[in-house]
Amino acid sequence: MRGLAAALLIAAPALAQPIDGPVVASAPADRAAMERQIDMGAMGHHERTFTYNRIELDYARSDGAGVLNWDAEGWVGGDRDKFWYKVEGERAGRRVEQAEFQALYSRNAYSFFDLQGGIRYDVEPDRRGYAVIGVQGLSPYLLETELHAFIGFKGDVSVRLKQSFDLLMTNRLIVSPSLETDLYLTDARERRVMSGLSRIETGVTVRYEFSRKFAPYVAVIYDRKLGGTARLARVDGDDAGGWSLRTGVRAWF
Repeated sequence: MRGLAAALLIAAPALAQPIDGPVVASAPADRAAMERQIDMGAMGHHERTFTYNRIELDYARSDGAGVLNWDAEGWVGGDRDKFWYKVEGERAGRRVEQAEFQALYSRNAYSFFDLQGGIRYDVEPDRRGYAVIGVQGLSPYLLETELHAFIGFKGDVSVRLKQSFDLLMTNRLIVSPSLETDLYLTDARERRVMSGLSRIETGVTVRYEFSRKFAPYVAVIYDRKLGGTARLARVDGDDAGGWSLRTGVRAWF
C-alpha cells in the first residue's frame, strides 16, 4: 500500500497535465499574451497603397479648325488618404487655349466623400496659381460630384461644379450625361472673365468598353460662355460657344 501511495504521489503532477500539447496558462496569463499579440499586430499593420490613372483625349471641329481636348486624373494612396493630380486643357489649331494642373491632398471624411486641398497652376491663358479647397465623391442618385473653390494668388476667386453619372445600356455600352459650370465671385478682366456664371459645359458621352481599361467614345457637348463673360467675348470678336461633336478615347489603369 505504501508503494502504491508513493507511486500515485509521483504520477499526480503528470496526470494533471493534458495528454497532448503544452501546459494551459491561467486566465490572466492568457489575457496578457493576447494583448501582446494585438499590440504587435497593430504595430505591424499598414494601410495598403493603390494607384489609379485615367486619361481622355478627344477631337472636334470648330470654325474650320481642329480642337483637341484632354482630361486626365489619378491618385495614389489608400482608403483614407490619397494624393490626387488633375490635368486638363484645350488646343485649337496650333494654339493652346487653356491648360491647368492640380495637385491635391484628399482625406476621406464621409462614407462616399473626400475633403481635398492643394494648389492649381494654369499655364494658359496666362500663368497664375490658385489655392484649392473642395469635396469630391458620390452624391445621392450615384452622381459623381466635384465641388471646388479656387482662390487666386492674383485676387480672382471662382467655384467649379462637375457632375456626371453612368447609365449601363449593356455591360459594355455606357451613356454618361455630364455637367460642368464655373462661377466667378470676382472679375478677372485680364482673362476676359466677369463675375457670375461664366461658363457651362453639358452633354452626353456614349462609350463602348472593349475592355474595362479601354473605351472609344462619341460625345455631344454644349459648351458656352455666359453673362458678362459672353458679352466680352462678342466684343472681342470671338464666338461665345455652342454645340460640338467630339470623338475620342478613354483609358484607365
